Amino acid sequence: MSHEARSFAKIVARNLSLTYENAATGSSHTVLDGFDLSVRDGEFLAVLGPSGCGKSTFLSVLAGLVPQTSGEITVDGEPVSAARQKLGVVFQGYALFPWRTVRKNVETGLEIRGVKGAERRSVAEHFLRLVGLIDFADHYPHQLSGGMRQRVAIARALAYGPEILLMDEPFGALDAQTRESLQQELLGIWEQSVKTVVFVTHSIDEAIFLADRVAIMGRAPGRVKEIMTVDLPRPRPASIRHSAAFVALRERAWASLSQELGEQPVPGRVVEKHIEA
Repeated sequence: MSHEARSFAKIVARNLSLTYENAATGSSHTVLDGFDLSVRDGEFLAVLGPSGCGKSTFLSVLAGLVPQTSGEITVDGEPVSAARQKLGVVFQGYALFPWRTVRKNVETGLEIRGVKGAERRSVAEHFLRLVGLIDFADHYPHQLSGGMRQRVAIARALAYGPEILLMDEPFGALDAQTRESLQQELLGIWEQSVKTVVFVTHSIDEAIFLADRVAIMGRAPGRVKEIMTVDLPRPRPASIRHSAAFVALRERAWASLSQELGEQPVPGRVVEKHIEA
């Protein structure tokens, strides 16, 4: 199924800045400065940049976990504080409750919302089927592999019924094979939904493979340096990573990021998949 982003903006950040003040030393550290970004409804947008550039900080501000120092960020025209129920968050560290079964972990958000037991179970099982884990519903997190735990975290976020899924390097701790497998699964889930996804990553390949557009950030204090449109057909098979169009996008992203890393891009080189500070 084709999945096209609608033209109107779902998320808008304007002149967003965040500075941490250290009262003990009187010093300050600016993480975001003049950050502008617009995300369309139904879009899969990746945020790519070197370590320490403010990618995860932006996601935390968007999730309502950290207040900005200045500027504004809205969801459907509302302040983030009024739109939290529209947001689901998936972190790299899974954040599952070890004493709860897989099913009960997925039910967590529904419980908080006061959804009754039978309905919670039905919704949880629907999303466990979606991520291929229904046979592990009564297992505990410690009985699962890292990739399976991350799938539980995704199912839990989806079960809550968010309009927007925020993902902070969710596959960063996984081995390459599991990571690529989950990227493919995530695209399949997104193709079946109408959700907007904001996906933070260090990986050029991951950003290009998943996204409609890639917001490339410079070094801190972070701001969006470039928006790169990923004009690749969907659905995207794994083999698309070897296509000329994919390689050209990878080279373009690397050229942009290499300026921030103090490296000179070499024409025709095979670029690394991950950008480190």
